[in-house]
Amino acid sequence: MDMNLVKQYAEFAVKIGVNPQPGQTLIIRAPIEGAFFARACAEAAYAAGAKEVVVHYSDEKLSRIKMEHTAVEVLEDVKPWLQRSYLDYVESEGGACMLSISARDPEIYKGLDMEKIDRANQAAMKAQEEWRSYTMSDKVQWSIVAIPSAAWAGKVFPGAAEGEAQEMLWDAIFDVCRVKNGNVVSEWQAHVKKMTAWRDRMNALDLDSIRLQSANGTDLTIGLADGHVWEGAQSRTPEGYTFIANIPTEEVFTAPHRLRVNGVVKGTKPYVYNGNLIEGFSVTFKDGEVVEHSAQSGEALLGQLLDTDEGSRRIGEIALVPASSPINRRGILFYNTLFDENAACHIAFGKGYPGTVKGGTAMTKQELLAHGVNDSIIHEDVMVGAPDMTITGTTRTGENVKIFENGEWAF
Repeated sequence: MDMNLVKQYAEFAVKIGVNPQPGQTLIIRAPIEGAFFARACAEAAYAAGAKEVVVHYSDEKLSRIKMEHTAVEVLEDVKPWLQRSYLDYVESEGGACMLSISARDPEIYKGLDMEKIDRANQAAMKAQEEWRSYTMSDKVQWSIVAIPSAAWAGKVFPGAAEGEAQEMLWDAIFDVCRVKNGNVVSEWQAHVKKMTAWRDRMNALDLDSIRLQSANGTDLTIGLADGHVWEGAQSRTPEGYTFIANIPTEEVFTAPHRLRVNGVVKGTKPYVYNGNLIEGFSVTFKDGEVVEHSAQSGEALLGQLLDTDEGSRRIGEIALVPASSPINRRGILFYNTLFDENAACHIAFGKGYPGTVKGGTAMTKQELLAHGVNDSIIHEDVMVGAPDMTITGTTRTGENVKIFENGEWAF
């Protein structure tokens, strides 16, 4: 790997992605294989004025061993210290922000008991609900960035030797994250400006609903939440601190109305859920709820996802991504939602972001529900965009507006 590009990537992820402010604590979550990258991020954070950098390391191979051999009742007993380990920093003087470094094997739990995995993950999400509300509501800066692991690279490039596969994945990440051209900051400034223009155009349309259509059978009408707001590129905390939640990002997104989604939608890329793959799915909605579902592989897993809780059969996000996005043009299936969701339009089963309705970050859960924003313990993005996708919007005054034509923005 090019260590100069690695350093630039780390500095960008910290200074532009998560954007720690002087006096803040930066919490970094990293796999043990990514310790070298966590150190580079720590150096960048201290240079930016961070008060402290706190690193939490994880070991997914150990997680698999634990998942395989530990009783599910023990896995569900998530101790409160885990959530407090984040809240204590957020609530302290100066506050905190978070950078998550992803390098996960997409099939780390392949072959294990899916129900056990699901129960353990649900318990973990419920136990961290208060902390998740900080990130879901943009109360703190947060960002996710990825680096190659041997297992992940081997899945993306199965015909390559281990070291070669990781080099190839580094090259792909540098490419789609706009690191390779020598000035990552200026590249991202131009990208954010373009995405902001699309976001502002969508907000100016004052839409009531959008309709997604593709030759593969997708024909889905999505009513939008009351007072919905289209977001994209940078997010902003209540203090006005900007951050980029996902690196890379190509999406302009908002909240569907949880009761006003109807039709059929087809999955266009495999989706990794609980360390296993769901491929070739088809989902039918009626009045916002999934009433039929199937998949070419992973159908039982899809069913578990949809049965997580009362809100998991409804969607909390619709995101528009052009087929010309760098991730899609690269022609690689990353087997990582962080990248694959930015290759295609997608929906998210489960919880909606409060910031996607006007004043939503100050609303209670019941107020958000009344505006149509879905609630759930999960938020799972699945890709539904196709190269021939047409998206038509209907304004609140009944006018039809072409938004996407052949998978691309129509304006």
